[in-house]
Amino acid sequence: MTGFVAGLCVAVLPLLAAGFWLGRRTARREGRGDGLGTPVEHATFQTLHTASLAAPSLRAGLTEETARRSARRLRSLLGTEALCLTDEERVLVWDGVGAHHRDDIMERLAGALETGRGEAFPLTCPSPACPVRWAVVAPLTVDDRVHGALVACAPRESAVLVRAAGEVARWVSVQLELADLDRSRTRLIEAEIKALRAQISPHFIFNSLAVIASFVRTDPERARELLLEFADFTRYSFRRHGDFTTLADELHAIDQYLALVRARFGDRLAVTLQIAPEVLPVALPFLCLQPLVENAVKHGLEGTADTCRIGITARDAGAEALVVIEDDGAGMDPALLRRILAGEVSPSGGIGLCNVDDRLRQVYGDDHGLVIETAPGAGMKVTARLPKYQPGVHSAARLGRG
Repeated sequence: MTGFVAGLCVAVLPLLAAGFWLGRRTARREGRGDGLGTPVEHATFQTLHTASLAAPSLRAGLTEETARRSARRLRSLLGTEALCLTDEERVLVWDGVGAHHRDDIMERLAGALETGRGEAFPLTCPSPACPVRWAVVAPLTVDDRVHGALVACAPRESAVLVRAAGEVARWVSVQLELADLDRSRTRLIEAEIKALRAQISPHFIFNSLAVIASFVRTDPERARELLLEFADFTRYSFRRHGDFTTLADELHAIDQYLALVRARFGDRLAVTLQIAPEVLPVALPFLCLQPLVENAVKHGLEGTADTCRIGITARDAGAEALVVIEDDGAGMDPALLRRILAGEVSPSGGIGLCNVDDRLRQVYGDDHGLVIETAPGAGMKVTARLPKYQPGVHSAARLGRG
């Protein structure tokens, strides 16, 4: 988040400066404002408004489609006769007059794309009616690597245009860098989900199938019911409907998981649920609560023949849904827990809390990590605070994908 804010500041300040400069020029030309603010204020607003319209497309990366959607806005920012966006090999879009200069410009871009330095050069044109006589090239860079260029074309050489094109290119580069961060975040979440699935598969699938097999002859109907629960749970765990689900779906998967665990441990496992209906539609990261319940089962049952009691509570807490999962099992040394959450020590088998804690922080921010209360022999209480509304957090069901 800090990087995002810093990038945003780097991007916006040049635009404010450009708007201020444009406003000063307009003020000198027009004198007083028209009642809608001073010319400087009006120009600054127009600059930021135009930039905000171009940003969403660029946040999807540099492609032919995103370039097409943003080019007109970017040309409006610079006020030039033509503007084009390129990748490293070709012109992605040309907006304005003089499109016949495409090939000439791509031939001249080699140096700028290789060095990452902007340059300006004259354009030759046999048509006397063509207003495009000068081009300013500003490379688009992400992590010090050139991804393409912004080329502004004008009738004549202009030092102001050179500086303005450079500032707009910097702003575009920040948007592309944010797009790259978004893709990295998505890949990280997908990798973590795959890691969760990989950890679920070996021990849980083996134990569940072994339990089901034990009922095949003695109680075929029970075996059939458990097999259906197993099929539904694994289908949910391995689905490809996105990164988020609803609290209702996650709790349903937990219920199927617990049905398989009860078949194995019988009366040794006692589970109580207190779920407020109003929080069931809340969206949350996929496979986020089930690992916490599995952790409670593991630490509640290991090392003892006594009954393990697990409580699962989900209640309305204003702008958040408060989910608490607690057990009366072996507990853990708080110092060891801190090392596990910091990634310094791997949990002993099963699915650790670190993965879930990291995912919650990535999605909601550092102040929404897991709150864990534990001590040796005192069980464990894990609390997750899930905002009811978070930009970008939508379950597949809410998006109508089933």
